[in-house]
Amino acid sequence: MKHFISVSDVGNVSALVAKALQYKLSPYADLHLGRGKRIGLLFLNPSLRTRLSSQVAASNLGMEAIVFNVDKEGWALEFQEGAVMNGTTVEHIKDAAPVLGQYFDVLAIRTFPSLKNREEDYSELFIKQFIRFAGVPVVSLESATLHPLQSLTDLVTIQESLVEHPLQGKKPKVVLTWAPHIKPLPQCVANSFAEWVNAWGGAEFVITHPKGYELDEKFTKGATIEYDQQKALAEADFVYVKNWSSYQQYGQVLCSDKNWMLTNQSLQSTNIAKVMHCLPVRRNIELSDEILDGENSLVTRQAGNRVWAAQAVLAEILNACK
Repeated sequence: MKHFISVSDVGNVSALVAKALQYKLSPYADLHLGRGKRIGLLFLNPSLRTRLSSQVAASNLGMEAIVFNVDKEGWALEFQEGAVMNGTTVEHIKDAAPVLGQYFDVLAIRTFPSLKNREEDYSELFIKQFIRFAGVPVVSLESATLHPLQSLTDLVTIQESLVEHPLQGKKPKVVLTWAPHIKPLPQCVANSFAEWVNAWGGAEFVITHPKGYELDEKFTKGATIEYDQQKALAEADFVYVKNWSSYQQYGQVLCSDKNWMLTNQSLQSTNIAKVMHCLPVRRNIELSDEILDGENSLVTRQAGNRVWAAQAVLAEILNACK
């Protein structure tokens, strides 16, 4: 694995999931692998789980991790080719990235979409420019359109649950459901989850949302799209809850129907479904307290598994660099 930007960088999804679960059993099995190596964790927007889990994962492999909050501590970066820098940007990525490539063996980048210009966001200019100019492996800690470490974690959590509670002779039914929110959020997590579940191929996959919240088909192709949430939830084994803004009417909130918030009542038609969310979550807006604090919730376990997903990816990159 040279870079980790999307599921297309992964040769065998199931094998990577298994590797992550193996690290959960033996966190320090490869403590030697990253000895003498340094990873730079660069954040252009806030983070809690992504930042800390990546630091722990790097440490488990013997790497030194250095965090740099670019948006607060660094110069404003320019990413456009041929820019006349007479505005607010101070340093061009063509100058910054090669220097960072000399300081670090691996760079991990977290960016965020503007939600104003779809073409610009979906071009993934920021992370592509780091790859182009840094000269070292680049790991996405979330980009404008995808969150691959989160999605790997999600599959790790589903697989772990299936090992503990096997289904008899059938694929699990996994439902991604839109949820209400107080502000527009990007499509990153939903796009990525759809892409990874489809690539994994180990589930019956349904996406449910109000009309107008259709995602880019290049991520959802292979999934069943259902506008009736209750119909989608019938016989579900896993329910992934996430808000996202409109893709077609880019960045807009078209509907805030409170009835889309998951409750114990809405889970009654499921197969005692386990509920997932990437966090942070707006309690009693996106998900009810009774779900988050109930026996069906995998949310805390899911967040803990972020370490093992990151560790598996970093190990793959370190092995490729030998």
